[in-house]
Amino acid sequence: MANDGRNLITINKKITLDFRLSEAFKTLRTNIDFCGDDIKTIAFTSCVPGEGKSSVSFNLAISMIEAGKRVLFIDADMRKSVLNGRYQMSKTTGGLAHYLAGRKPLEECIFMTNIPRLFLIPTGAVPPNPAELLGVKRFGHALETLRDQFDYIIIDTPPLGSVIDSAIVAKQCDGVVLVVETRTIGHGFAQRVIDQLNKTECNILGVVLNKVDINGKYYGKYYGKYYGKYYGNYYGK
Repeated sequence: MANDGRNLITINKKITLDFRLSEAFKTLRTNIDFCGDDIKTIAFTSCVPGEGKSSVSFNLAISMIEAGKRVLFIDADMRKSVLNGRYQMSKTTGGLAHYLAGRKPLEECIFMTNIPRLFLIPTGAVPPNPAELLGVKRFGHALETLRDQFDYIIIDTPPLGSVIDSAIVAKQCDGVVLVVETRTIGHGFAQRVIDQLNKTECNILGVVLNKVDINGKYYGKYYGKYYGKYYGNYYGK
């Protein structure tokens, strides 16, 4: 287990959410809490790249630690990780690929971060065979070893509509969440991705509808009017 300053990843970009986004992640966090105490290892995937699964999964991890949870975030998108660049993380000498290939022990691939209670396993080197690596027994063994050390293990995986990696990971997790961008993915395509997840017999916890225009015609008008009227009357003008 990483426990000293040598195994530290510094997240240089300040993570800030406005009130509405913060409340949305609190709701997602609460819904996952209600799934049961046995749901600890959770994979996040999407249909295609760019739907926001990495942002959703990482911000959920941040919301969890704000609630006092101890969280391990695993970046399993070894084909095209976006976290390092997006959050300006300091470079590491090891990661998931190194562990799965037998190049480094697990404890050398787990890093503390400068955010209290948030630990991270980065992707490490870009391997030529991500799906094969994720399918080895070492990955499942790592999850079994680590689940007792953390309240939650959040795993960011590649889009299932593009590659099979996510299904391989989901099969070894307690649950999976599908992130779908609004007005982008057709029902048929989303259903095919869900069918693929069902074949893994993994517990599908739900779908996150992402990039919703909260100021749009329906959402903004309906919820703005409803909540504005309700809370305005309750708390006073």
